This record gives sequence, structure tokens and C-alpha cells, in this order.
Amino acid sequence: MCLLLQPTMAGGNLKNAVVAFLAPLPSIIFYLIFLSNNHHQTDGILSPLWAWCYHHPLLLANVLFFLNVNVLFWVISQVLKNHWMIDLYWTVIPVMLVHYYGSHPLADYNWWRSTIVVLMTWVWSLRLSHNYFRRENWQWGAREDWRFTDMSSQYGKHWWWISFFAVYLSQQVFLIGVCLPMYVIHSVNVPLNIWDIVAVIVCISGIVVAYCADTQLHDFVSRNNKLKELGKPVVPNLDEGLWRYSRHPNYFGEQLWWWGLVIFAWSLGHGWAFVGSLINTMCLAYVTTLVERRMLKQDYRAEAYRRYQKTTSVWIPWFKSSPGGKDKNA
Repeated sequence: MCLLLQPTMAGGNLKNAVVAFLAPLPSIIFYLIFLSNNHHQTDGILSPLWAWCYHHPLLLANVLFFLNVNVLFWVISQVLKNHWMIDLYWTVIPVMLVHYYGSHPLADYNWWRSTIVVLMTWVWSLRLSHNYFRRENWQWGAREDWRFTDMSSQYGKHWWWISFFAVYLSQQVFLIGVCLPMYVIHSVNVPLNIWDIVAVIVCISGIVVAYCADTQLHDFVSRNNKLKELGKPVVPNLDEGLWRYSRHPNYFGEQLWWWGLVIFAWSLGHGWAFVGSLINTMCLAYVTTLVERRMLKQDYRAEAYRRYQKTTSVWIPWFKSSPGGKDKNA
């Protein structure tokens, strides 16, 4: 039976990989054609389409996202009957956006600041991509986010159209929003300052914290899976490493990364770019509530997790408290 399933799984994995690589090509090809037309224009007169693309870089990014991600990814999800791809592209789209903003003809920026942010974005993306594939046992599209599965059950036959708004259109708000500092960084050309150093420290700290937290969580899940295979009781809750001081240190690290980018934008005089990270943080606060409710529904860990909630900070790592609320070290 296993031998029969393996070729099927391998075929599905290859199919999903091909789909994932082909999906963003429409936007990439369109943008390369735009750059080519802009570069080879000798009389300074662009066609209306290319002129609009030239004068509205942020709007163009939103149009490409809407057509290529919201619409095309949604259509693909209806064919595959799975919304797995948007999770993968959370790790890819910021990289695409930072290069888009940096290569746009209207871009004007400090080379050092741009290079630093581009390199950090690649490191962030590689870390998150590694965690995604490690969690999915190195498969493409093995499963979709459990929240989408829950919503599918909740909305039933209406999910096919609700998913366009709940899964895809909402991602435009989040991803374009949190990447607004990347647009600002490639729109203002001023020398580096002390706040750039602060921003780099915050961003790198976020990447390191998220990596350590996700690795500790992966090791914990792997150990529990081995215990299940041996027929032994599993450990109900992770309370070691960073998880001893925060119930969601991976979320905390991710937020540090995005707010570090906000510091770049703020130091360049565009504090308004914080709005995307604020919306993302508010959304993640809601997701935190959903995750903890899910934990409490699992009988084998509910009691341990309630104790964990009473003694451990939600996001920001901090010292343990007693169940009554007083610090043990007080």
C-alpha cells in the first residue's frame, strides 16, 4: 500500500512545485516588458499604459498583486481545492516587492540602505521558507492553513467565493501594507543615520528570535511524534527555551522584523508607513486568540496550557509569574 501511495505523493509534490513556480510569471513578465520599453524609449514619450506604470509604482504593485495573486491564485485554489500556495508566497512576495521598488525607474535611494534591506529581506525569506518546508516535511502544498480549513467547514457551499475575500484579498492589505517601508526606502535618498543602525538591530533580532523559536517548536513536535510512534505519553506543552518566557516567541520575532522596517521609514520622514505593520499586529493578536482556543480544545494539553497561560507572557519574553499573578522572583 505504501509503495502505491509514494508515486502518487511524489507526483502531487512535483505538480504543486511546478504550479508554484509558474504562478507569479504573469507579473514578472509584464514588469520586465515595462522596464524594457522604458529603457529603450528614445523620444521620452511612453504609451499611456507604460506612462501610467512609470508614474504610479505603488498603484502598479497593487494592480499586479490583485490580478496575479488575488485573482489567479484564487482560481488555482479552486482547481486544486486547496489554499496552500498563499502561505508559501508569504515568504516570497516581500522579496519580489523589495526588488520591484528598487528597480522601478522612479526609484531614488541610498545604495547602502537599500542593499542592507534587500539582504536582510532575503535572509528573512530564506528563514521563513526553511521553516515552512521543514514543517511540511519538505513537500509542496502538503496541506493548507488550519484556519482556512476551519473556515471552509464554517461557510460550507459559500466558501468558494468567500475565500476570495478571506484568503486572498485580505493578503493584499497585509503584504502590501507591511512592505510599505520598502517603498519608502527606495523613494528617499539621504545618507545613513543612527536610526538605520537601530532598525538593523531590531530587524536582525526579530529574524534570530523567530528562527530560534520555530526551531525549538519543531524539535518539540518531532519529539512528541516519536513518543506517539513508541506508544508513550506525549509532553502536553512546550515550556523550554524562548517558550519558557513567551507563549508565542515566534510571533514576537516576526513582529520585531516588520517594526524594524518601520523604523527605517520613520527615520526617512514617512512614519505613515507604520499602518501596515499595525494592521498586521492587530491581525496576529486575533490569530493568537484562535491558536490558544485551539490548544484549550485538546483534552490532553488543556489543563497544562491553562497553567502556562497564567504564568507566561503572551508575546514579549518576560520572567515567569506565579499562577496568582505575582512574580516568582518577587
